[in-house]
Amino acid sequence: MRIVTTANLFKSLHNLQFIRLTSSLPLLLKFSDKHHVETPPHGATYSPDNEHVGKSTLAMDLASLLEEPPLKPKPKSRMEQKRFLELRIKKRVKEQHFNGKFHDLMKTVISNAETLRDAYNCIRINANTHDAASSHDGASFLDDLAEELGKRDFDVCANTSSFSTRRGSANKEVLVLPNLKLRVVQEAMRIALEVVYKPYFSKISHGCRSGRGRAAALKYVCKGVLSPDWWFTMLVVKKLDAAVLEKMISIMEDKIEDPCLYDFIRSMFDARVLNLEFGGFPKGHGLPQEGVLSPILMNIYLDLFDSEFCRLSMKYEGICNGGGLNDGDRSGSMLRGWFRRQLDGNDVVKSSGVKVYSCRHMDEMFFAVSGSKDAAVSFMSEVRSYLKSSLLLDVRDQPDVFPCEGPHGIRFLGTLVKRTVRESSAVKAVHKLKEKVELFTLQKVEAWNYGTVRIGKKWLGHGLKKVKESEIKHLADSSSLLNKVSSFRKSGMETDHWYKHLLKIWMQDVQAKNAKSEESILSKCVAEPALPQELNDSFYEFIKQAELYISAEADSILKLLPNNNSSIEHPLAKTEIIAPIHAIKMRLLRYGLTTSKGFPRSANLLIMLDTTEIIDWFSGISCRWLKWHENCANFDEIKLLISNHVRKSCIRTLAAKYRVHETEIEKQFDVELSRIPSTQDIEKEMTNEALDAQAFDNDEALMYGIAYSGLCLLSLARIVTQARPCNCFVIGCSSSAPRVYTLHVMERQKSPSWKTGFSTCIHPSLNKRRVGLCKQHLRDLYLGHISLQSIDFRAWKS
Repeated sequence: MRIVTTANLFKSLHNLQFIRLTSSLPLLLKFSDKHHVETPPHGATYSPDNEHVGKSTLAMDLASLLEEPPLKPKPKSRMEQKRFLELRIKKRVKEQHFNGKFHDLMKTVISNAETLRDAYNCIRINANTHDAASSHDGASFLDDLAEELGKRDFDVCANTSSFSTRRGSANKEVLVLPNLKLRVVQEAMRIALEVVYKPYFSKISHGCRSGRGRAAALKYVCKGVLSPDWWFTMLVVKKLDAAVLEKMISIMEDKIEDPCLYDFIRSMFDARVLNLEFGGFPKGHGLPQEGVLSPILMNIYLDLFDSEFCRLSMKYEGICNGGGLNDGDRSGSMLRGWFRRQLDGNDVVKSSGVKVYSCRHMDEMFFAVSGSKDAAVSFMSEVRSYLKSSLLLDVRDQPDVFPCEGPHGIRFLGTLVKRTVRESSAVKAVHKLKEKVELFTLQKVEAWNYGTVRIGKKWLGHGLKKVKESEIKHLADSSSLLNKVSSFRKSGMETDHWYKHLLKIWMQDVQAKNAKSEESILSKCVAEPALPQELNDSFYEFIKQAELYISAEADSILKLLPNNNSSIEHPLAKTEIIAPIHAIKMRLLRYGLTTSKGFPRSANLLIMLDTTEIIDWFSGISCRWLKWHENCANFDEIKLLISNHVRKSCIRTLAAKYRVHETEIEKQFDVELSRIPSTQDIEKEMTNEALDAQAFDNDEALMYGIAYSGLCLLSLARIVTQARPCNCFVIGCSSSAPRVYTLHVMERQKSPSWKTGFSTCIHPSLNKRRVGLCKQHLRDLYLGHISLQSIDFRAWKS
């Protein structure tokens, strides 16, 4: 028998090149000392019968060293959980499709206890309640709710809460919100309706759709609208009334046969809890007054307009037979035109002269026309007529057609859409040369001013020296002018006082009151007259020629460039999205973050909050701006606002809270303040967020009302004590709230409103309402992870 020693084991491992096992040498040493692996003698045979059953071999032990522990499954994100729950409801809805329609959705799907449980979990996911998809805490009412819906005993009016504006308001407004039971039913109804109608929506429809959100709409306006000449927007205004409701139900009857569903919708309309309004306030901002069913019902109703736009586009572009503006010139279909081009040997598509575009995001409509102004005006008139006569909607003000090529843009989705000329390479070269000349000129002017001012300061020092010397007899020059005017010096006058008196007389003589600054006086009145005249003339001649070159028109300079006539005659234009910088600055002033002159200041309403809460609030502004305006042409200005206004205002708020200097705040809270990036860190911050983002988290159909919810202002109302306990108001959260906060409604913009990062249109009935929030959900609300729609305002009334 031969014992395998440690040296032989290492030698065999080296020969077999087990390099991966070098990290396991301590285990091998332990194994070789503990186990004596015996080898059969020379000439002996090995058979399965001779194996020692249950005895470990060297190969088995070595293989066990290479086994890796099983990987833990990656936890699903909030939106992945929500998509999973919606797919379960989608399966139940599709089971009710037969004979070309969906039947009895209210009875078989929406009233199902499992559907209600999935809808309740979707609500909890929107509220960012932990383990919402697997938790059944607080969901014991769902079985009773399913039974009430099945027996048609559910009372809609009894499951609502109304909020009205406080006393003293000029116009009393009432907001009716659903309680938790009715909200669950609405959520189940919303998912069921989306399963039915989403496959049929038009491509021009955006908002609350997968892959067709606000970002996709703006991208289509920039990339998909080719060479527009005219554009306009249509602002529809209409509160849901009986006529519009009945027309909507008649539309739904084409695909859904369910009288119980329509009766339930009518009962919600009678209870004023449907909260469906065209115009009035921006959609998708997480506002409490936007009902759960509002997005899908609005898309169902306006899908009629999307179909009408397709008909109008065929009419104006001359695609259908006899439908063009000039039927004699545009007769024939696209297929017939293709055959004609093939016969002629020319495969180039000739423009019909008119091209119309449309992009609709909920109730905001954008239109562009490539063609004559008469065609654009006629197209706008037909659109307006259809909205008023067929859809029974009002159009706010009289819309007008604006030219695309101009200094002014058009407002759409909270931004400014504008056409700018795309510079050719030759134009860029000329502009770059002009910028270099301008920079070189500025450098020479600064050097000249620096030199002349330095000469003037030396002149002042030399004058003071001479005045002091005149007071000393053996140094004074009796023939100097200074000695002659010394007779006007009053007795006892100090030297400095006397020198200032002389300078005052000299400044009156040279008329220095019109000078811009002290440096200008020293340069223009002291140094330059003492310099050689030829030097002065040559410098100012250089400045004159440089200014003429810089201010020269581009056309006269481009003529000097070879082969550039085509770029002058046919300039390229592009559509850009401009962030509303002026509106953002006005909101910073309104919320107390800046002074009237635009300088950052401390936010007084936030001083009583904790340090982390203050930083979360300011971080919420920067996160929203970076996410909403990252594709804007003026994004650099957004970066400056974050670093120069938001970050500094946060520092000054903390400095006012702790009553210390700002530099001490920056040192003490350096790690926390890094969440509000400076200008240099913004690019890195955006790159990291893009890498961490998941596909489901960017789906606006799942994130509707959360992705673009504005920042609201909450101030501390009171600390919760045992005598006056309070739980968190967020739906599905059972945590206790350590503090109660007051909600401030700072503004109320009508649609369309600017995207400023703040909540622009919270219903006035919620102003000064008190809400209890736990620390986690307060942070989620500030950072935009949840919206005001997740707060149950009826939980406790102050």
